[in-house]
Amino acid sequence: MRKSIFVCVSLLSFVAAVFADQITLKNGDHVSGKIVKSDGKTVVLHTDFAGDITIDLPKIAHITTDENLHVTTKDKKTVVGTVSGSDAELSVATKAGGTVDVPAANVAVIRNDTEQAAYEKSLHPGLLHGWNGGVSAGFSLARGNSETENLALAFNLVHPTENDKITTYLSSVYTNNALATPSEVANLIQAGFEYDHNLKGALFANAEAQFISNALQELDLRQIYGGGLGVHAIKSDSTTLDLIADLNYTHETYSNGPLVTPPTIPPTYTSYGVTNRFAAFTLEDDLMHKLGKSTILTEKLDFYPNISDTGEYQMAFLLGTVTKISKWFGWQNQFSDIYVSNPPVGTKKNDVILTTGLNISFPTTSH
Repeated sequence: MRKSIFVCVSLLSFVAAVFADQITLKNGDHVSGKIVKSDGKTVVLHTDFAGDITIDLPKIAHITTDENLHVTTKDKKTVVGTVSGSDAELSVATKAGGTVDVPAANVAVIRNDTEQAAYEKSLHPGLLHGWNGGVSAGFSLARGNSETENLALAFNLVHPTENDKITTYLSSVYTNNALATPSEVANLIQAGFEYDHNLKGALFANAEAQFISNALQELDLRQIYGGGLGVHAIKSDSTTLDLIADLNYTHETYSNGPLVTPPTIPPTYTSYGVTNRFAAFTLEDDLMHKLGKSTILTEKLDFYPNISDTGEYQMAFLLGTVTKISKWFGWQNQFSDIYVSNPPVGTKKNDVILTTGLNISFPTTSH
């Protein structure tokens, strides 16, 4: 009986190995599974015993697959078929019956059918689909010896395609203390919109708009509109880093000036405050890095030196993490620091926002 069970188990293991992709390493080890994808440097293999594992391509002595893979070369040509070969050259047995030999050094991407379908959907997802991101919210209330309310909101949405990317974000903190004078302790909002379009190689065009309101700094609204060029300094599955240089126009209004009643044809209106308009440069970096399987770190720094007055500048910094708890829920932290070198008299140069709370993610897919 035990011998029969052993024979059955051995037979099943043999059958499973036969109907699986095989990778032989240069140290003599053999690994079986299903090849998911490759970026030309590493191979991701899905195994029953360890899930997805990543293998450096130079460590592979031989590889064979029993299912079709989509092999794309660096000159954008794609062949489909079962694959065999080594770290020097791959042979693709195409559906038409012919064999195409591809030098390993010329391989840009390898995808299985599932990865290829997802990639093709990502090329043209449509504006209503393909968004990734999440929203976090936090609220606190105190009564008794103190009477305070605090509301913190943050969201970040990204719509990436093969040729462009749309990003929009918001951070907001409002705190009120009824026993204090003034009662409004904090009221700060930062929001923005950015569009990137790939040009050639790592170069891309950039356009963005940013809006900031800060009641304690007497800033009614700062509007920054800019455009320029950027470069994808790092672009991998785990890390992306974009460096951007723009020219922008800034329009900002502070409510810290004397009342003014300009002569107008009716109706007469009353205004107050100081309005600044100036051109500036934008120097920016955008970073995204995966920390393990469940956490993503994002960082964004915008530096705005004033062209007409080189001693003046502004800065906006964002740092955040999202840790997945389940498919839809996670824990989000977002920190931002907004700095102005020449704030109104009596106000501080920088304001900090820290939001933390439950994150609700809502990726959408193409149809």
